[in-house]
Amino acid sequence: MRNPFAMNSGKYKTTYKEDMKMFGTTSIKIKWAVIVMLVLAVPTFTSSYWVGLLTLCAIASVGAIGLNLLTGFTGQISIGVGAFLGVGGYTSAILTSTLGLSFWIALPLAGVVTAVVGGLFGIPSLRLKGLYLAIATLAAQVIILFVISRWDSLTGGTAGLVLNRPSIGEFSLSSNTAYYYLCVIILLLTVLYAANLFRSRTGRAFLAVRDRDIAAQIMGINLFKYKVMAFAISSFFVGIAGALLAHYTMIVSPELYSFHVSIEYLAMILIGGLGSILGSIFGAVFITLLPVLLSFLVDVMAGIMPDLYQLFSALKEFAFGLVIILFLIFEPGGLAHIWLNIKKYFRLWPFSY
Repeated sequence: MRNPFAMNSGKYKTTYKEDMKMFGTTSIKIKWAVIVMLVLAVPTFTSSYWVGLLTLCAIASVGAIGLNLLTGFTGQISIGVGAFLGVGGYTSAILTSTLGLSFWIALPLAGVVTAVVGGLFGIPSLRLKGLYLAIATLAAQVIILFVISRWDSLTGGTAGLVLNRPSIGEFSLSSNTAYYYLCVIILLLTVLYAANLFRSRTGRAFLAVRDRDIAAQIMGINLFKYKVMAFAISSFFVGIAGALLAHYTMIVSPELYSFHVSIEYLAMILIGGLGSILGSIFGAVFITLLPVLLSFLVDVMAGIMPDLYQLFSALKEFAFGLVIILFLIFEPGGLAHIWLNIKKYFRLWPFSY
C-alpha cells in the first residue's frame, strides 16, 4: 500500500491513457489556460497598430507550423511555401469575390485545394531528397506563380483581386481586434491538431521517415503514402494561412507570394527551431517583428546621423541575413532550444548541481 505521506520526486503514469493525455497534470492545464487568457486579453491593453502586427504573427505562425510539419518533423525540404500561400489566398479570393461564397466555406476549401496542389508537387519526394527536392519545390514556386500571373480570366493576372473582410451575420470582422481573435482561434486549433498529430500513428511514421527513411520502409512504413501525406497536411495549413492573410490585406497579387516570402517562412522554422511547434510560433513572431525593430533602429540612427539614412536603410536586409546566419552557427536548435534551456535553469535553480 502506498504511503500517502511519501514525497513524490516525479510524475508517475501507470496507464497508456495517462501517458497519451495532452494536458497530463493540473499545472499544465493552468499554465495553458493562463496563456490563452493572456493572448485573448492582448487587444484590451495594446493599440490597434500592435494588434495588427500580432494578427500577422498569428497568421505567420499557422503557416510556419504547416511548413515545420513537413520540414522539421518529416525531413522534407520545401522552399516553395510562398506559392502555396498564393494558392490559398487566390482560392479564397475567387470563391468569395468571384463566386460569391461565404468566407466560412471558402476558408476550409482554400486549405483543401492547397493540400491537393501540395500533394501533387510532393509526389517527386519519393525519389528526390535534400537539394534535389528543394529544387523541385522551387520549380513548384515558379510554375504556380506563372499560372497565377498568366491566367487573367480567373486570377486577374498581375492586377490581382480585391477581397472583403469576413462577417458573421450582420457583424463584420473589419476591425483589427475582431480579425485578431479569428486568427488566434485558428492558431490555437492548429497547435492542438499538430500536437496531437505526433501522438498518433501517422505522426510517428513522419518522425521515422525523417530520422531514417530506409529503415522506416524496412519496418513496413509506406514512404510514398506518408511523404505525400506530409506535403498535403503541410500545404493545408499553409493554404489556411494564405487565405487568412488575403482577407486581412484584402488584396491578392503575384508580387505578394514571391520567392522572398518562401525564404522568410524557411527562416521562421530555422530560427524558431526545427521539429518544434512552439519554435514555429517563436520564429514567426521573431521574423514578423524583426523588420519593425530594424526600421525603428534605422529611424533612431538616422536621427543621430541623418546623412547616413540611405546606408542604414540598406543595412536592414544585411541585418536580416546576418541574424539567420548567427542562429545557424551559434544556436542551431533555435529559439525553442533557448526557451528549453531557460526552463531547465529555473527548474533546477538554485541547486543546479
